[in-house]
Amino acid sequence: MNSDYGPDSKLDQASFAAIADLAYRESGLQLVAEKTSMIQSRLRHRLRALGISTFEAYCRFILSESGTSERRMMISALTTNVSHFFRENHHFEILKSTIIPLVLPKVRAGGPLRIWSAGCSNGQEACSIAMVLLNSIPDAESLNIRVLATDIDPRVIEFAQAGEYSKKLVSGIQPDWLNKYFHEYSAKGELAYRTKPEIRKMITYRELNLLSAWPMKQMIDVIFCRNVVIYFDSRTQQTLWPRFNKVLTKEGYLFLGHSERIVDVDRMGFTNDGPTTYRPWSHGGSANISS
Repeated sequence: MNSDYGPDSKLDQASFAAIADLAYRESGLQLVAEKTSMIQSRLRHRLRALGISTFEAYCRFILSESGTSERRMMISALTTNVSHFFRENHHFEILKSTIIPLVLPKVRAGGPLRIWSAGCSNGQEACSIAMVLLNSIPDAESLNIRVLATDIDPRVIEFAQAGEYSKKLVSGIQPDWLNKYFHEYSAKGELAYRTKPEIRKMITYRELNLLSAWPMKQMIDVIFCRNVVIYFDSRTQQTLWPRFNKVLTKEGYLFLGHSERIVDVDRMGFTNDGPTTYRPWSHGGSANISS
């Protein structure tokens, strides 16, 4: 590969079209021409890392057989990973006040409770879920309760698995919970926080493309898929809603982000149960899902 990387290389129209087409096919990510400068900026470091001098050459590489692994890195560079603890807190209130009391008898009897953070970013959402569970059910570690946290970006999965956050990143956590569920330590002279073992044990992190096969073997009680589908076009969204419906229990919940809605909710098998909160009124039935 050419090591003469040009820091001023421009994303030409043909290269943009090729990248946009590949991003859509690989991940459902919809890129618009108005974001060309942003896409150019985000991908330049990939050209630098590979020693490729032009976007035209980069496109040839990612479309080749040898560029398969780079496609994952490209999608990672293009996706936005913005999150914080207890973001859109009303969903966590529903989890605490409605869902946990609803499912607790089943769990106490030995049944499973499964919660999926789909598009978990740096792990703040999954950790927030685990904190609510542990605070409401002190012996949750001894029960059949698990949180599955997935994201398309392998870098954020690695970050989330470490469970280490700067002081700025934990600003959304109330002080008593911060003391209860995190260890304080010093990182390069700055205060930082690491999730305690009981939080980490409850969460399983996995890299997952929502458009690919899903690994679920059991039905899911609650799905948090917030501020993810906003990047998909309506056709892609409409393929996801029935798949979410299929893995949810009959009493399950689906939470979306504040700017996201299920269009034609009844036809998709859901009913609206409050702001960005949905419940299935029908579903496809299979707990073992691969598509």
